[in-house]
Amino acid sequence: MWSRVVVAGVTERPATDALARALRHRERNLLAVAVVVGAFAIAASVGTPTAYFTASLVAFCAWMAWFVHAVIAWIRLADF
Repeated sequence: MWSRVVVAGVTERPATDALARALRHRERNLLAVAVVVGAFAIAASVGTPTAYFTASLVAFCAWMAWFVHAVIAWIRLADF
């Protein structure tokens, strides 16, 4: 589907390749998942609607932090 043209080691899709490399950062991905799972595990142990609401806010903040760090990595790795 996508053809890659390699000229002197440079692909014609630097932004896409940089995005793929930025999204493969395992430590960042695992940390975000651990924060979300931990927040909902604590909410499940407490069992109140307020705890689940707080866990949802923590999950949203973790997702936003993950997203911002992924975008920063993407911009740093891309050769625009």
